Amino acid sequence: MLLLLRQGKISKWFSAWGQEAISVAAVLALEEEEFILPMHRNLGVFTARELPLAQLFAQFQGKKEGFTKGRDRSFHFGSIPHHIVGMISHLGPQLAIADGIALANKLSQKKQVTLAFSGDGASSEGDFHEALNIAAVWQLPVIFVIEHNGYGLSTPSTEQYHNPSFQDKAKAYGIDSVVLDGNNILEMLLGLRAVAEDIREHARPFLVEAITYRMRGHEEASGTDYIPGEYLEEGRKKDPILNFENFLLSTGILSQDEKDKIGLEIKSQVDQAWQIADAYPQRIANVADELEDIYKPLTISTSSQSNSPGKAKNMRMVDAISESLAQSMEKWPQLILMGQDIADYGGVFKVTKGFVETYGKDRVRNTPLCESAVIGTALGLSIQGYKAMVEMQFADFVSCGFNQIVNNLAKLHYRWGQHADVVIRLPTGAGVGAGPFHSQSTEAWFFHIPGLKIIYPSTPAEAKGLLAAAIEDPNPCLFFEHKALYRSLQGMVPTELIPIPIGKGNLVRTGSELTIITYGMGVHWAMEALDQAGIEADLIDLRTLLPWDKDMVSDSIKKTNKAIVLHEDSLTGGIGAEIAAWISENCFEQLDAPVMREASIDSPVPFATALEGAYLPIDRFKKKLLALRDY
Repeated sequence: MLLLLRQGKISKWFSAWGQEAISVAAVLALEEEEFILPMHRNLGVFTARELPLAQLFAQFQGKKEGFTKGRDRSFHFGSIPHHIVGMISHLGPQLAIADGIALANKLSQKKQVTLAFSGDGASSEGDFHEALNIAAVWQLPVIFVIEHNGYGLSTPSTEQYHNPSFQDKAKAYGIDSVVLDGNNILEMLLGLRAVAEDIREHARPFLVEAITYRMRGHEEASGTDYIPGEYLEEGRKKDPILNFENFLLSTGILSQDEKDKIGLEIKSQVDQAWQIADAYPQRIANVADELEDIYKPLTISTSSQSNSPGKAKNMRMVDAISESLAQSMEKWPQLILMGQDIADYGGVFKVTKGFVETYGKDRVRNTPLCESAVIGTALGLSIQGYKAMVEMQFADFVSCGFNQIVNNLAKLHYRWGQHADVVIRLPTGAGVGAGPFHSQSTEAWFFHIPGLKIIYPSTPAEAKGLLAAAIEDPNPCLFFEHKALYRSLQGMVPTELIPIPIGKGNLVRTGSELTIITYGMGVHWAMEALDQAGIEADLIDLRTLLPWDKDMVSDSIKKTNKAIVLHEDSLTGGIGAEIAAWISENCFEQLDAPVMREASIDSPVPFATALEGAYLPIDRFKKKLLALRDY
């Protein structure tokens, strides 16, 4: 690999030199069907799990025949047939995914363990601590292996944390731990095997600290100038491959001839695999192929294809959401609900009140205060075939789980074909005097991220049907619920669970004077403004923001020739900016007036009633609506 790097045949390489024993021992200690979540220096996981070497070389070359079709590099991929889930560049998130896989095993009553790697430097990340805490609270059968080589890139461990003992860290979370010589293959194998056998029978997390040496730079280009010579000399003396070979030779277990024969066989395999991979053609870009793989295709179940609304009843939005969740729990036995206070308390908005009595605490799970790890756990459940719904207590708190959403959930299917069957519910919106941290409209934060689906209902019926669709969809869905509508709005809602197609808008009103494009609370503000002004307009409720219904918007503008976009979020960088730009570019010849926007002012959401009223766009929209009509 170093030779290929120097020849420019591969772009980047993280050498496992000095740490090979840890990876190989992990594979040998686990059963084939047990998941491993490796990191930078775990080549031994991939080779010991016998991934095709030609495909591995193609991965490093960025070719279509690689595991990510050239979309990601290095070990940033997984292979479900080999029970491997790869990392992303952000250190720490994979530990929570291991929690989710382990939770799935526990719920399915499989006596299996999950093993996840972390470096000692990555233990400074909050994700490390969140994942350990969840594993401890839920007593999950997961092994956290810390490859303790003394460095996080160039920063020594003494500058990473004050307490060098990972056994102390484990003890703080109530987790058993052991320290092993990471350069001794037999100690690693026997130690990990004993841990795995133990926790298969007595499910709980375990932390294994493997003391080792990193003999190359963090990645090859960074070099080792900053590493003291005595560190490298000590590492050379403890080289796990050379020492194990010498042990086998000295005990007579292996002869020199046998060793040489094995070496030649391995070299032949590697050379042959390289020749196959190097002969593959260079990647040719096809935009259609790239866009096609962003989402996993949705296969609608037979029970979801009813065109008849059937019976209906009058419901508040909060009750419609609750009923949709309850009926989805019946429809999907593998659906797990997670969130802060959602179990016995029923959530702060009481959406899941009474669910524990019906579905039990295995499926309705209170979580610690750790949004990132909970979302990662949801992803781990999905990898094992479960569906997961995570309730954010408030949409504002989703910022604490941002990395998991935009870098793991959103990109996973595009990168290596693994979908993320996760719904995140987000109580959102202002108008209730909740101040800057309980009132934000956060949907625009995610509107820019391919791979997510963003849904925002405005009525109880839409809330029930769209939530059902989000849960059925195998892709990550962010489901926004305006909390001011929870108990203030009622409407007729089908008693059956009938999903409303994601990506399709709703023409709430029709008229020829102009087109209003909005969603959520904006639909109700727009209806009030139209009634007051006596304007006949097409009122489009987008319902889905990503993807949004461009056809409905275009068809309406061809009829009315005027458009205004309204949303509650602040004006600058809001979703309305993208929609207005798209209309200007694609519907220009049909326009008789500039495309207008109205939204909240560019400030945090204030608390006092008068200030919040001035922040929201209600009165400004009414004035701009008249100006557009009269233009």
